[in-house]
Amino acid sequence: MQKNITVLGAGLVGSLLSIYLAKRGHQVNLYERRPDMRKEKMSAGKSINLALSDRGWKGLEGTGIGDEIRKVAIPMHGRMIHHAAGGMDFQPYGEKNQAIWSVSRGGLNMELMNLAERNSGVKIFFNERCTSIDLKQATAQFENQETKIISNVDSDVIFGADGAFSAARLQLQLSTDRFEYSQQYIDHGYKELNIPAGKNGEFLIEKNALHIWPRGGYMLIALPNMDGSFTCTLFFPFEGKESFAALTNEQELMTFFNRVFPDAVPLMPTLARDFFHNPTGSLVTVRCFPWSYQDKLCLIGDAAHAIVPFFGQGMNCGFEDCTVLDRLLQTNDDDWGKLFREFETARKPNSDAIAGLALQNFIEMRDLVGDKKFLLRKKIEARVHEKHPSKWLSLYSQVTFSPDIPYSVALANGNRQDAIMKKVMAVENIEAKWDSEEIDRMIMNLLDAG
Repeated sequence: MQKNITVLGAGLVGSLLSIYLAKRGHQVNLYERRPDMRKEKMSAGKSINLALSDRGWKGLEGTGIGDEIRKVAIPMHGRMIHHAAGGMDFQPYGEKNQAIWSVSRGGLNMELMNLAERNSGVKIFFNERCTSIDLKQATAQFENQETKIISNVDSDVIFGADGAFSAARLQLQLSTDRFEYSQQYIDHGYKELNIPAGKNGEFLIEKNALHIWPRGGYMLIALPNMDGSFTCTLFFPFEGKESFAALTNEQELMTFFNRVFPDAVPLMPTLARDFFHNPTGSLVTVRCFPWSYQDKLCLIGDAAHAIVPFFGQGMNCGFEDCTVLDRLLQTNDDDWGKLFREFETARKPNSDAIAGLALQNFIEMRDLVGDKKFLLRKKIEARVHEKHPSKWLSLYSQVTFSPDIPYSVALANGNRQDAIMKKVMAVENIEAKWDSEEIDRMIMNLLDAG
Protein backbone atom coordinates (compact mmCIF):
# COMPACT_ATOMS: atom_id res chain seq x y z
CA MET A 1 0.00 0.00 0.00
CA GLN A 2 1.41 3.38 -1.02
CA LYS A 3 2.48 5.61 1.87
CA ASN A 4 3.11 9.34 2.10
CA ILE A 5 6.61 9.34 3.61
CA THR A 6 8.70 12.18 5.02
CA VAL A 7 12.45 11.62 5.31
CA LEU A 8 14.43 13.98 7.53
CA GLY A 9 17.97 14.57 6.27
CA ALA A 10 19.14 14.63 2.65
CA GLY A 11 22.60 13.35 3.47
CA LEU A 12 23.97 10.10 2.11
CA VAL A 13 21.66 7.70 3.96
CA GLY A 14 18.54 9.86 3.67
CA SER A 15 19.01 10.30 -0.07
CA LEU A 16 19.66 6.60 -0.66
CA LEU A 17 16.72 5.60 1.55
CA SER A 18 14.43 7.92 -0.41
CA ILE A 19 15.36 6.19 -3.64
CA TYR A 20 14.64 2.76 -2.19
CA LEU A 21 11.27 3.91 -0.80
CA ALA A 22 10.27 5.59 -4.07
CA LYS A 23 11.16 2.44 -6.01
CA ARG A 24 8.65 0.62 -3.80
CA GLY A 25 5.95 2.99 -5.04
CA HIS A 26 5.78 5.35 -2.06
CA GLN A 27 5.43 9.12 -2.27
CA VAL A 28 8.59 10.53 -0.68
CA ASN A 29 9.37 14.07 0.48
CA LEU A 30 12.93 14.71 1.66
CA TYR A 31 13.67 17.61 4.03
CA GLU A 32 17.15 19.03 4.64
CA ARG A 33 18.09 21.84 7.07
CA ARG A 34 21.11 22.93 5.01
CA PRO A 35 21.11 24.68 1.59
CA ASP A 36 21.30 22.62 -1.60
CA MET A 37 24.97 21.64 -1.85
CA ARG A 38 24.58 21.39 -5.61
CA LYS A 39 24.16 25.18 -5.69
CA GLU A 40 26.55 26.10 -2.88
CA LYS A 41 30.35 26.06 -2.68
CA MET A 42 31.41 23.29 -0.28
CA SER A 43 33.17 24.59 2.82
CA ALA A 44 36.70 23.38 3.42
CA GLY A 45 37.65 21.23 6.31
CA LYS A 46 34.58 19.04 6.61
CA SER A 47 35.44 15.44 5.66
CA ILE A 48 35.16 15.41 1.88
CA ASN A 49 36.47 11.83 1.53
CA LEU A 50 34.85 8.52 2.38
CA ALA A 51 35.93 4.90 2.05
CA LEU A 52 33.37 2.77 0.25
CA SER A 53 33.56 -0.96 0.88
CA ASP A 54 31.42 -3.92 -0.15
CA ARG A 55 28.46 -3.20 2.15
CA GLY A 56 28.22 0.31 0.75
CA TRP A 57 28.57 -0.85 -2.84
CA LYS A 58 25.74 -3.31 -2.25
CA GLY A 59 23.52 -0.44 -1.18
CA LEU A 60 24.43 1.68 -4.21
CA GLU A 61 24.05 -1.18 -6.65
CA GLY A 62 20.50 -1.71 -5.42
CA THR A 63 19.68 1.69 -6.96
CA GLY A 64 21.63 1.10 -10.17
CA ILE A 65 24.18 3.81 -9.38
CA GLY A 66 27.17 1.61 -8.59
CA ASP A 67 28.83 1.75 -12.01
CA GLU A 68 28.54 5.55 -12.17
CA ILE A 69 30.19 6.01 -8.78
CA ARG A 70 33.04 3.65 -9.70
CA LYS A 71 33.98 6.08 -12.46
CA VAL A 72 34.77 8.76 -9.86
CA ALA A 73 36.14 6.54 -7.08
CA ILE A 74 39.74 5.44 -6.52
CA PRO A 75 40.55 1.90 -5.30
CA MET A 76 42.87 1.70 -2.29
CA HIS A 77 44.35 -1.79 -2.09
CA GLY A 78 46.03 -1.37 1.27
CA ARG A 79 47.62 0.86 3.87
CA MET A 80 50.85 2.71 3.12
CA ILE A 81 52.55 3.15 6.48
CA HIS A 82 54.87 6.17 6.83
CA HIS A 83 57.38 5.57 9.61
CA ALA A 84 58.66 8.36 11.84
CA ALA A 85 62.26 7.34 11.16
CA GLY A 86 61.68 7.36 7.43
CA GLY A 87 60.66 4.74 4.92
CA MET A 88 57.29 3.22 4.08
CA ASP A 89 55.63 -0.21 4.21
CA PHE A 90 52.60 -1.34 2.21
CA GLN A 91 50.07 -3.56 3.98
CA PRO A 92 47.44 -5.09 1.64
CA TYR A 93 43.86 -4.99 2.90
CA GLY A 94 42.84 -8.36 1.57
CA GLU A 95 43.38 -10.67 -1.37
CA LYS A 96 44.44 -9.57 -4.84
CA ASN A 97 42.08 -6.99 -6.38
CA GLN A 98 40.25 -6.38 -3.10
CA ALA A 99 40.10 -2.69 -2.23
CA ILE A 100 38.22 0.00 -0.41
CA TRP A 101 37.39 3.01 -2.56
CA SER A 102 38.05 6.69 -1.91
CA VAL A 103 35.07 8.76 -2.99
CA SER A 104 34.02 12.37 -2.52
CA ARG A 105 31.33 12.72 0.14
CA GLY A 106 29.84 15.74 -1.60
CA GLY A 107 30.05 14.22 -5.08
CA LEU A 108 28.35 11.02 -3.96
CA ASN A 109 25.67 12.93 -2.03
CA MET A 110 24.90 15.14 -5.03
CA GLU A 111 24.65 12.13 -7.33
CA LEU A 112 22.22 10.44 -4.94
CA MET A 113 20.08 13.58 -4.71
CA ASN A 114 20.03 13.88 -8.51
CA LEU A 115 19.00 10.26 -8.82
CA ALA A 116 16.29 10.71 -6.20
CA GLU A 117 14.79 13.69 -8.02
CA ARG A 118 15.38 12.72 -11.62
CA ASN A 119 14.64 9.00 -11.63
CA SER A 120 12.56 8.40 -8.54
CA GLY A 121 10.24 11.40 -8.26
CA VAL A 122 11.42 12.36 -4.77
CA LYS A 123 10.77 15.99 -3.81
CA ILE A 124 13.60 17.62 -1.85
CA PHE A 125 13.08 20.70 0.34
CA PHE A 126 16.18 22.60 1.51
CA ASN A 127 16.79 25.07 4.34
CA GLU A 128 14.05 23.36 6.36
CA ARG A 129 14.95 22.67 9.99
CA CYS A 130 12.74 20.21 11.84
CA THR A 131 11.68 21.88 15.10
CA SER A 132 9.26 19.27 16.46
CA ILE A 133 7.35 16.09 15.62
CA ASP A 134 3.90 14.96 16.71
CA LEU A 135 4.65 11.26 16.93
CA LYS A 136 1.06 10.07 17.18
CA GLN A 137 -0.02 12.03 14.10
CA ALA A 138 3.27 11.71 12.17
CA THR A 139 3.29 15.47 11.69
CA ALA A 140 6.63 17.27 11.45
CA GLN A 141 7.05 21.01 11.97
CA PHE A 142 9.72 22.86 10.01
CA GLU A 143 11.20 26.34 10.13
CA ASN A 144 12.63 27.66 6.88
CA GLN A 145 16.12 28.95 7.60
CA GLU A 146 15.83 31.81 5.09
CA THR A 147 12.24 33.02 5.43
CA LYS A 148 11.62 31.82 9.02
CA ILE A 149 8.21 30.57 7.86
CA ILE A 150 6.83 27.71 9.98
CA SER A 151 5.12 24.82 8.19
CA ASN A 152 3.50 21.57 9.32
CA VAL A 153 3.87 18.47 7.18
CA ASP A 154 1.51 15.52 7.61
CA SER A 155 2.75 12.04 6.70
CA ASP A 156 1.87 8.41 7.09
CA VAL A 157 5.47 7.60 8.07
CA ILE A 158 8.52 9.63 9.08
CA PHE A 159 12.12 8.41 8.79
CA GLY A 160 14.80 10.17 10.83
CA ALA A 161 17.96 10.07 8.71
CA ASP A 162 19.18 13.37 10.12
CA GLY A 163 22.52 12.37 11.57
CA ALA A 164 24.24 12.11 14.91
CA PHE A 165 22.36 15.09 16.35
CA SER A 166 18.99 13.95 15.04
CA ALA A 167 15.84 15.99 15.68
CA ALA A 168 13.80 12.80 15.21
CA ARG A 169 15.78 10.99 17.91
CA LEU A 170 15.45 13.96 20.24
CA GLN A 171 11.67 13.76 19.88
CA LEU A 172 11.77 10.10 20.91
CA GLN A 173 13.85 11.08 23.94
CA LEU A 174 11.42 13.82 24.94
CA SER A 175 8.14 12.06 24.21
CA THR A 176 8.51 8.34 24.92
CA ASP A 177 9.01 6.32 28.09
CA ARG A 178 12.10 4.14 28.70
CA PHE A 179 13.98 5.43 25.68
CA GLU A 180 17.64 4.46 26.07
CA TYR A 181 20.26 6.90 24.85
CA SER A 182 24.00 7.38 25.31
CA GLN A 183 26.71 9.38 23.61
CA GLN A 184 30.42 8.82 24.05
CA TYR A 185 33.03 11.29 22.85
CA ILE A 186 36.65 10.29 22.53
CA ASP A 187 39.50 12.53 23.70
CA HIS A 188 40.64 13.09 20.11
CA GLY A 189 39.33 15.50 17.53
CA TYR A 190 40.07 15.74 13.84
CA LYS A 191 41.21 18.44 11.45
CA GLU A 192 41.26 18.28 7.68
CA LEU A 193 44.50 19.14 5.86
CA ASN A 194 45.56 18.87 2.23
CA ILE A 195 48.23 17.48 -0.09
CA PRO A 196 47.72 19.17 -3.48
CA ALA A 197 48.32 17.54 -6.84
CA GLY A 198 51.63 17.95 -8.61
CA LYS A 199 52.23 20.51 -11.36
CA ASN A 200 50.63 18.34 -14.03
CA GLY A 201 47.92 16.89 -11.83
CA GLU A 202 50.03 13.90 -10.82
CA PHE A 203 49.73 12.13 -7.45
CA LEU A 204 52.73 13.01 -5.30
CA ILE A 205 52.43 9.81 -3.23
CA GLU A 206 51.04 6.36 -4.08
CA LYS A 207 47.57 6.79 -5.58
CA ASN A 208 46.02 3.42 -4.74
CA ALA A 209 46.62 3.34 -1.00
CA LEU A 210 45.28 4.82 2.21
CA HIS A 211 48.29 6.56 3.71
CA ILE A 212 48.80 6.44 7.48
CA TRP A 213 51.38 8.18 9.64
CA PRO A 214 50.87 6.23 12.94
CA ARG A 215 52.50 7.85 15.92
CA GLY A 216 51.14 6.07 18.99
CA GLY A 217 48.30 8.05 20.50
CA TYR A 218 47.52 9.99 17.32
CA MET A 219 47.87 9.73 13.55
CA LEU A 220 47.65 11.47 10.19
CA ILE A 221 45.89 9.80 7.26
CA ALA A 222 45.51 10.71 3.57
CA LEU A 223 42.99 9.55 0.95
CA PRO A 224 43.34 10.21 -2.79
CA ASN A 225 41.07 12.46 -4.86
CA MET A 226 40.36 12.27 -8.59
CA ASP A 227 42.21 15.55 -9.25
CA GLY A 228 45.52 14.16 -7.96
CA SER A 229 45.27 15.71 -4.50
CA PHE A 230 44.93 13.95 -1.16
CA THR A 231 42.56 14.85 1.63
CA CYS A 232 44.43 14.44 4.92
CA THR A 233 42.94 14.12 8.39
CA LEU A 234 44.87 14.64 11.60
CA PHE A 235 43.36 12.68 14.50
CA PHE A 236 44.85 14.37 17.53
CA PRO A 237 44.11 14.86 21.26
CA PHE A 238 42.18 17.98 22.19
CA GLU A 239 44.31 18.58 25.28
CA GLY A 240 47.77 17.61 26.51
CA LYS A 241 51.44 18.07 25.73
CA GLU A 242 50.94 17.10 22.09
CA SER A 243 47.45 18.30 21.20
CA PHE A 244 45.38 20.85 19.34
CA ALA A 245 45.47 23.04 22.44
CA ALA A 246 49.28 22.95 22.53
CA LEU A 247 49.81 24.16 18.94
CA THR A 248 48.91 27.84 19.10
CA ASN A 249 51.04 29.42 16.37
CA GLU A 250 52.73 28.60 13.07
CA GLN A 251 56.19 28.12 14.57
CA GLU A 252 54.91 25.53 17.08
CA LEU A 253 52.96 23.78 14.34
CA MET A 254 55.87 23.56 11.89
CA THR A 255 58.31 22.43 14.59
CA PHE A 256 55.93 19.67 15.60
CA PHE A 257 55.17 18.48 12.04
CA ASN A 258 58.82 18.53 10.99
CA ARG A 259 59.65 16.36 13.98
CA VAL A 260 56.72 13.93 13.83
CA PHE A 261 55.60 13.87 10.16
CA PRO A 262 58.79 14.95 8.36
CA ASP A 263 58.02 13.36 4.98
CA ALA A 264 54.54 14.92 4.89
CA VAL A 265 55.62 18.54 5.40
CA PRO A 266 57.15 19.07 1.91
CA LEU A 267 53.90 17.79 0.39
CA MET A 268 51.70 20.27 2.32
CA PRO A 269 52.43 23.87 1.24
CA THR A 270 49.22 25.17 2.84
CA LEU A 271 49.67 23.27 6.13
CA ALA A 272 49.65 26.31 8.42
CA ARG A 273 46.71 27.95 6.69
CA ASP A 274 44.69 24.72 6.70
CA PHE A 275 45.51 23.95 10.32
CA PHE A 276 44.49 27.33 11.70
CA HIS A 277 41.60 27.96 9.29
CA ASN A 278 39.82 24.60 9.16
CA PRO A 279 37.56 23.68 12.09
CA THR A 280 38.44 21.02 14.65
CA GLY A 281 35.74 18.35 14.70
CA SER A 282 34.74 16.04 17.54
CA LEU A 283 34.10 12.30 17.31
CA VAL A 284 31.09 10.69 18.96
CA THR A 285 29.50 7.26 19.28
CA VAL A 286 25.71 7.29 19.68
CA ARG A 287 23.69 4.33 20.92
CA CYS A 288 19.95 4.33 21.46
CA PHE A 289 16.91 2.08 21.54
CA PRO A 290 14.20 1.64 20.41
CA TRP A 291 14.65 3.21 17.00
CA SER A 292 10.94 3.47 16.22
CA TYR A 293 7.58 4.67 17.50
CA GLN A 294 4.59 2.46 16.61
CA ASP A 295 4.10 2.56 12.83
CA LYS A 296 4.83 6.29 12.58
CA LEU A 297 8.56 6.95 12.90
CA CYS A 298 11.85 5.09 12.50
CA LEU A 299 15.48 6.17 12.90
CA ILE A 300 18.12 5.06 10.41
CA GLY A 301 21.83 5.65 9.80
CA ASP A 302 23.73 7.94 12.17
CA ALA A 303 20.49 9.05 13.80
CA ALA A 304 20.25 5.53 15.23
CA HIS A 305 23.93 4.58 15.56
CA ALA A 306 26.61 7.20 14.91
CA ILE A 307 30.11 5.71 15.11
CA VAL A 308 33.70 6.97 14.92
CA PRO A 309 35.35 6.68 11.48
CA PHE A 310 38.26 4.37 12.21
CA PHE A 311 36.90 1.24 10.52
CA GLY A 312 35.56 3.29 7.60
CA GLN A 313 32.11 1.79 8.15
CA GLY A 314 29.83 4.69 9.13
CA MET A 315 28.44 5.28 5.66
CA ASN A 316 28.68 1.61 4.73
CA CYS A 317 26.66 0.64 7.80
CA GLY A 318 24.05 3.29 6.99
CA PHE A 319 23.76 2.05 3.42
CA GLU A 320 23.38 -1.49 4.75
CA ASP A 321 20.47 -0.20 6.87
CA CYS A 322 18.78 0.76 3.60
CA THR A 323 19.26 -2.65 2.00
CA VAL A 324 17.98 -4.45 5.12
CA LEU A 325 14.92 -2.20 5.30
CA ASP A 326 14.25 -2.68 1.61
CA ARG A 327 14.42 -6.46 2.02
CA LEU A 328 11.88 -6.28 4.85
CA LEU A 329 9.63 -4.07 2.72
CA GLN A 330 9.69 -6.74 0.03
CA THR A 331 8.01 -9.22 2.37
CA ASN A 332 5.94 -6.85 4.53
CA ASP A 333 4.60 -3.48 3.42
CA ASP A 334 1.26 -3.46 5.22
CA ASP A 335 2.21 -3.58 8.93
CA TRP A 336 4.83 -0.86 9.37
CA GLY A 337 4.91 -1.19 13.14
CA LYS A 338 5.95 -4.82 12.79
CA LEU A 339 8.39 -3.91 10.03
CA PHE A 340 10.09 -1.30 12.22
CA ARG A 341 10.42 -3.72 15.12
CA GLU A 342 11.97 -6.34 12.84
CA PHE A 343 14.33 -3.73 11.41
CA GLU A 344 15.61 -2.41 14.75
CA THR A 345 15.87 -5.89 16.22
CA ALA A 346 17.95 -7.03 13.25
CA ARG A 347 20.20 -3.97 13.08
CA LYS A 348 20.81 -3.01 16.71
CA PRO A 349 23.25 -5.87 17.54
CA ASN A 350 25.15 -5.18 14.33
CA SER A 351 25.37 -1.42 14.84
CA ASP A 352 26.60 -1.99 18.40
CA ALA A 353 29.21 -4.41 17.09
CA ILE A 354 30.65 -2.06 14.48
CA ALA A 355 30.61 0.82 16.98
CA GLY A 356 32.88 -1.19 19.26
CA LEU A 357 35.08 -2.35 16.40
CA ALA A 358 35.52 1.21 15.15
CA LEU A 359 36.84 2.33 18.53
CA GLN A 360 39.09 -0.73 18.68
CA ASN A 361 40.46 -0.08 15.18
CA PHE A 362 41.60 3.41 16.19
CA ILE A 363 44.13 1.79 18.52
CA GLU A 364 45.29 -0.53 15.74
CA MET A 365 45.72 2.29 13.22
CA ARG A 366 47.54 4.75 15.46
CA ASP A 367 49.58 2.36 17.65
CA LEU A 368 49.98 -1.07 16.10
CA VAL A 369 50.36 -0.92 12.31
CA GLY A 370 54.06 -0.12 12.68
CA ASP A 371 54.70 -2.67 15.44
CA LYS A 372 56.83 -5.70 14.48
CA LYS A 373 54.83 -8.15 16.61
CA PHE A 374 51.59 -6.92 15.10
CA LEU A 375 52.95 -7.26 11.57
CA LEU A 376 54.17 -10.80 12.31
CA ARG A 377 50.74 -11.71 13.61
CA LYS A 378 49.17 -10.41 10.39
CA LYS A 379 51.61 -12.53 8.36
CA ILE A 380 50.60 -15.62 10.33
CA GLU A 381 46.90 -14.90 9.86
CA ALA A 382 47.40 -14.36 6.12
CA ARG A 383 49.22 -17.68 5.84
CA VAL A 384 46.46 -19.51 7.74
CA HIS A 385 43.83 -18.01 5.45
CA GLU A 386 45.82 -18.97 2.37
CA LYS A 387 46.07 -22.60 3.54
CA HIS A 388 42.59 -22.84 5.11
CA PRO A 389 40.37 -20.20 3.46
CA SER A 390 37.15 -21.83 4.67
CA LYS A 391 38.30 -21.87 8.30
CA TRP A 392 40.04 -18.52 8.71
CA LEU A 393 39.07 -15.10 7.36
CA SER A 394 40.52 -12.02 9.00
CA LEU A 395 38.23 -9.76 11.00
CA TYR A 396 39.02 -6.89 8.63
CA SER A 397 37.97 -8.94 5.60
CA GLN A 398 34.79 -10.10 7.34
CA VAL A 399 33.80 -6.50 8.04
CA THR A 400 35.01 -4.90 4.82
CA PHE A 401 34.73 -7.47 2.04
CA SER A 402 32.02 -9.86 3.28
CA PRO A 403 28.64 -8.07 3.25
CA ASP A 404 26.77 -11.31 3.94
CA ILE A 405 28.49 -11.70 7.32
CA PRO A 406 26.68 -9.56 9.93
CA TYR A 407 28.89 -7.22 11.94
CA SER A 408 27.93 -9.03 15.15
CA VAL A 409 29.03 -12.37 13.71
CA ALA A 410 32.28 -10.83 12.47
CA LEU A 411 32.91 -9.48 15.98
CA ALA A 412 32.31 -12.89 17.58
CA ASN A 413 34.57 -14.58 15.02
CA GLY A 414 37.21 -11.90 15.54
CA ASN A 415 37.19 -12.37 19.31
CA ARG A 416 37.68 -16.10 18.85
CA GLN A 417 40.56 -15.56 16.44
CA ASP A 418 42.12 -12.99 18.77
CA ALA A 419 42.14 -15.50 21.63
CA ILE A 420 43.86 -18.06 19.40
CA MET A 421 46.45 -15.60 18.12
CA LYS A 422 47.37 -14.48 21.64
CA LYS A 423 48.32 -18.09 22.39
CA VAL A 424 50.23 -18.38 19.13
CA MET A 425 52.18 -15.15 19.68
CA ALA A 426 53.15 -16.39 23.16
CA VAL A 427 54.95 -19.41 21.67
CA GLU A 428 58.66 -19.29 22.39
CA ASN A 429 60.72 -18.20 19.41
CA ILE A 430 57.61 -17.57 17.30
CA GLU A 431 59.63 -15.23 15.06
CA ALA A 432 61.66 -18.20 13.78
CA LYS A 433 58.88 -20.75 13.31
CA TRP A 434 55.80 -18.66 12.48
CA ASP A 435 55.39 -20.39 9.10
CA SER A 436 56.05 -23.94 10.34
CA GLU A 437 53.70 -26.91 10.30
CA GLU A 438 53.87 -26.91 14.09
CA ILE A 439 52.19 -23.50 14.27
CA ASP A 440 49.70 -24.44 11.58
CA ARG A 441 48.65 -27.56 13.52
CA MET A 442 48.42 -25.56 16.72
CA ILE A 443 46.03 -23.07 15.14
CA MET A 444 43.87 -25.80 13.57
CA ASN A 445 43.65 -27.66 16.88
CA LEU A 446 42.59 -24.49 18.67
CA LEU A 447 39.98 -23.83 16.00
CA ASP A 448 38.62 -27.36 16.24
CA ALA A 449 38.48 -27.10 20.01
CA GLY A 450 36.04 -24.23 19.57
